[in-house]
Amino acid sequence: MQLHRTDVVDGAVAILDQYGLADLTMRRLATSLHVQPGALYWHFPNKQALLGAVADRILAPMEDTVDADEWSGQVSELAHRLRSCLLAYRDGAEVVSATYASRLTTSKGRERLAGALIRGGMTREEADQAAYTLLYYILGGTVDEQSRMQMDSAGALSEESSPVHESLTGDETPSATDRFDFGLQLFLGGVRHLLGSRVR
Repeated sequence: MQLHRTDVVDGAVAILDQYGLADLTMRRLATSLHVQPGALYWHFPNKQALLGAVADRILAPMEDTVDADEWSGQVSELAHRLRSCLLAYRDGAEVVSATYASRLTTSKGRERLAGALIRGGMTREEADQAAYTLLYYILGGTVDEQSRMQMDSAGALSEESSPVHESLTGDETPSATDRFDFGLQLFLGGVRHLLGSRVR
């Protein structure tokens, strides 16, 4: 059976979801696909390039249509969508963060955030910087969130530190989503303040 690029990415995503990023090796991937490791390099020159393709798969929903009409609603929708993309895959935030730093994955999500901010009144330079700021907030927060979930599933967190415990304690302890949205609203408030402080 001929091995296609999509087969390699599918196999990599399956290993990522089952075992995590640390166990996603070219040798293990080749074994799971019943090919020699050299066959993988026909499609990807190295593991980093493969991870870039995996990150593109993770971020694919960022291409979908945005429903909100107003710029702040668009930013909020895109930010929540990006977080959901990362959380949908084990170690998703770590994969995207690593490949984004090496410019091996799509920048479509960041570009769409910047576009919404420009529609809100920011200059291109401001919008680019603001989009990076929000991107790093989302990546950093989601890396921490996924790490805590994995530590909890391994029994490495105390009961009080467990995300499951937090979700069962009612309104006293905000959920990870609540904390994320609070930070997002602070960001949007800062953008509005910057825009409102200008003399038109």
